[in-house]
Amino acid sequence: MQTYRILAINPGSTSTKIAVFDNDREIFSTTLRHSAGELAPYARVADQFEFRHGLILDALRESGIDPQSLSAVIGRGGLVRPIPSGTYPVNDRLEHDLRHSPFGEHASNLGGLLARHIAAQIPRAQAFIADPVVVDELQEVARISGHPEFRRVSIFHALNQKAIARAYAAQAGKSYEELNLVIAHLGGGISVGAHRHGEVIDVNNALDGDGPFSPERSGSLLSGQLAALCFSGKYTEDEVKHMLCGKGGIVAHLGTNDTRDALAMIERGDDHARLVMEAMCYQVGKWIGAMAAVLEGRVDAILITGGIAHSEWVCDRIRRMSGWIAPVVTMPGENEMEALALNALRVLRGETGPREY
Repeated sequence: MQTYRILAINPGSTSTKIAVFDNDREIFSTTLRHSAGELAPYARVADQFEFRHGLILDALRESGIDPQSLSAVIGRGGLVRPIPSGTYPVNDRLEHDLRHSPFGEHASNLGGLLARHIAAQIPRAQAFIADPVVVDELQEVARISGHPEFRRVSIFHALNQKAIARAYAAQAGKSYEELNLVIAHLGGGISVGAHRHGEVIDVNNALDGDGPFSPERSGSLLSGQLAALCFSGKYTEDEVKHMLCGKGGIVAHLGTNDTRDALAMIERGDDHARLVMEAMCYQVGKWIGAMAAVLEGRVDAILITGGIAHSEWVCDRIRRMSGWIAPVVTMPGENEMEALALNALRVLRGETGPREY
């Protein structure tokens, strides 16, 4: 069997994760940390390109990995226009949108830019992104809100949800396209998706005020109260946006965005922390029920994933609420690097075709 060497790149706001795989076997990984001082000179995320590019090449060199041995480089997809799930070669149009950020600026926009530049220096190497957060497979009825000025938008943990769905299907001896699944990704944000035969036909917007609250996000709020707060004169627009994403949820209630800290507070007898954490689990359970209704009750399994899925305390409460619907399976972790590599590997092997942006 031919061996394909794949470099996966996942840029975050203060770090760049990289990993190298020979087919599906990880042979190297590291996280490159970036201090606030190092990033301060760059006005825009795209301006950090050369800085991060140099660090990646240095890390590969120090690990003894020759970039010329790479078959593909795949970056975490950023905020681009809504697209179907899949693996996308980084073409001129995609590079333009990643670089100029017409759909929003985020560190993950650098993933495809770095992938294309590194691959361009290697004969026959290809550059991809896969399953960015803006994957959009919503059925039309799911897009309609209660007012024509507002339209429901698909932003969720597409990369991990899709990877976990395929992994579960393989364990079950079936294809992803045969199954109906409800998948709850529990991380800094929380997304709960209804997967029908390989497509996410409904999911909460995990970024912008929809769904369960999470360690850093407020989730769905009462719109009347939100409108009153916006016009109270107490807060700027940016402050309100940070209440929704970044400073909402667990961190607003308990002063920490780490659920391990919150669980430790519970162990010390903090009843308020217990109530807040139980409320988060309660809201996840409610959304799982809603997504089961979207699938008309035909659910093969409920999968709980993401970093918080390591907590049995959390998973047990969600299981108690939703286990009557279908078997609940915990598959902890985000597995983003492996998911990226496997998306590239399927294209390199011809198991699936690349999409065009």
